[in-house]
This record gives sequence, C-alpha cells and structure tokens, in this order.
Amino acid sequence: MTSITAKYAGHLRCEAQHAPSGNTLITDAPTDNAGKGEAFSPTDLVATALITCMLTVMGIQAQKMRKELQARGEVHKHMRANPRHIGKLEVTLWAETGAFTPEQKQLLEQVARACPVAMSLLENTEQDVQIVWR
Repeated sequence: MTSITAKYAGHLRCEAQHAPSGNTLITDAPTDNAGKGEAFSPTDLVATALITCMLTVMGIQAQKMRKELQARGEVHKHMRANPRHIGKLEVTLWAETGAFTPEQKQLLEQVARACPVAMSLLENTEQDVQIVWR
C-alpha cells in the first residue's frame, strides 16, 4: 500500500506528497474550468499516469527479456461535458525496434495496452493507443 497526502492550497490549487519518497507535486484547475492552468490538472495526471504506466511495464517486460527498451510517447487528453470527464486518451508510443523479434514486440504491445492504469479506467474513457516501431 502506498500513501499519498494532499491538501487544498486555495485558488483551485492542491499540493500532494508521496509518503514513501517525500516527493511533492501541485495541481491546478485548467483554464477551461476556472483555474490558472499553471500546473498539471488532476485529469492531466490521469493521462500522465497512463502513458508512464505503459512505458514502465514495457520496460519491465524488456528487462525480463534481457533487453533495453528505448521508447518515448505522447498523450492527448480529450475532455467531455455533462458530466465533465475524460472522454478519450490518444497515446502514441515510439519504440526502437533494436534487438526485439516480432514476437517480442507483440508481447511488449500487449503489456502496454494492459498496464494497471489502462485496466483501471472506466469503459467510457476511450483509449486510442498507437505503438510505432522504428
């Protein structure tokens, strides 16, 4: 179990602390929702969690294969209204083909799409994931 504490700092900003490491972050409401947009919004963190989770599990799988993963990605978050929620997350990952066989690349793609964050999102949050091997 991991503990995270948070407090409302005023002006639509929150401060959170990761208990095990002591690292902190702030969130702001986005400008389209009455905020300053000077930091990640809570829904930005969901998008960030998805892409970093995908890259992380791919890295774990690559280590099991005794290979080094070289990859990066980008995520675009699309909000919907009534009720306001994340409607779609478009993820593009670029990975170096390197020493991976076609079967290994397929396994890496499967673990990315089934990462814990992807599996935790509601079905009404569309996930459009593209993995590009170079």
